[in-house]
Amino acid sequence: MSANERGSRRSRALTEEEHKLWRSVARSITPLARRAAPMDASDARPSIAVMPKLSPKAHPVSPPPPAKKPPALAPLDRRDRQKLARGTQSIDARIDLHGMTQAEAHAALLRFLRRAQADGAKFALVITGKGSTERGERGVLKRQVPLWLKLPELRPYVIGFEDAHIAHGGEGALYVRVRRA
Repeated sequence: MSANERGSRRSRALTEEEHKLWRSVARSITPLARRAAPMDASDARPSIAVMPKLSPKAHPVSPPPPAKKPPALAPLDRRDRQKLARGTQSIDARIDLHGMTQAEAHAALLRFLRRAQADGAKFALVITGKGSTERGERGVLKRQVPLWLKLPELRPYVIGFEDAHIAHGGEGALYVRVRRA
C-alpha cells in the first residue's frame, strides 16, 4: 500500500521502550490450539490488520430479535377472591410444600404448575405453611414462593396470586390463577 493509498495516516517506528513492552506482552500469551504458533516472541512485531471492504451486496448480520418479554402478573379480582373464599369457585389443583427444602419445593412447584396448566386448571392452591415464628422470623417457603411466582420462568404458567382466605390456610397458602395453555 503506498502512502497515497493510506490517506493521511502516518506510520512511525516504535521506540525501544515500546518494543520491550510488546515483547513482554507477546511472551505472556498462549497461542490458540488451532492456529500455528507465532514466530519467536523476540522477533514479533505488532502489525495492523486491514479489514476487507464489504461488497455492496453483502448484508451485515442483524442482531437477534429481542427476547420475548414474559407476561405481566395481575392480581386476582375481587369477585374471584370472594368466590374462592366462599367455596363457590372451585380450586382445581393443590400442592402442599410443607417439609420440603427450597430446592425440592421450587422443583415441585414448577412441575405442579406445568401439570395444572396442562390439566386446564383455573385456580390452584399452593400451601407453604407459615413457618416457625420462634425467633420472630417467617418461614423460608412463605417468603420464597411469592418471589418464585414472580420469576420469568414461571410467568407462562401464572396470571396472578394472592394470600388465601383463612378457610384455605390464610397467610400460609396462596391462591394462584393459572394461565391457559
